[in-house]
Amino acid sequence: MEAFVKQSLLYDFYGDLLTEHQKEIFEAYVQQNLSLGEIAADAGISRQGVYDTIRRCNTLLDGYEDKLKLVERFLEIREKVSEIQNCMDLETAREKAAEILDLI
Repeated sequence: MEAFVKQSLLYDFYGDLLTEHQKEIFEAYVQQNLSLGEIAADAGISRQGVYDTIRRCNTLLDGYEDKLKLVERFLEIREKVSEIQNCMDLETAREKAAEILDLI
């Protein structure tokens, strides 16, 4: 999975467990795609402080996922739903094919 997508999913599931300061910086970096310098200027901290906060957030979010596995379960369920939808589409196609054959 692409790092950006992983970060976004982890934040969606576990973001409320971060402090307000961590949320602001992480959202600015991941969701608003701001540079470290832009975030530092807005937050009134150094670029290194922004980098450390983002790294700390990633570590925390990964740790929550290692323990709770919510994103992993979500992705498994989404895949199974997709498989079910594909099966339903096949069943619909079979029904339509049977209807067409009946017309012949």
